[in-house]
Amino acid sequence: MPIYTYLCKECGEKFDLLVGVISKESELKCRKCNSKKIEKILSEFSVGNHSNKSGSFGGSCPTGTCNL
Repeated sequence: MPIYTYLCKECGEKFDLLVGVISKESELKCRKCNSKKIEKILSEFSVGNHSNKSGSFGGSCPTGTCNL
């Protein structure tokens, strides 16, 4: 089941919902104010940030202390 991020148009709450395949959009509501005036928004995600001084993308340094 996918997880979607929603924004409540009533109270401004941003929240994630685990949505089942057979769930109807009309059944979804804000968990803070129970409003059904919510919209699906783009989820935020994290991408690792590391310095790559050698210019190549093949190596890895799990500890972050490797000499490049």
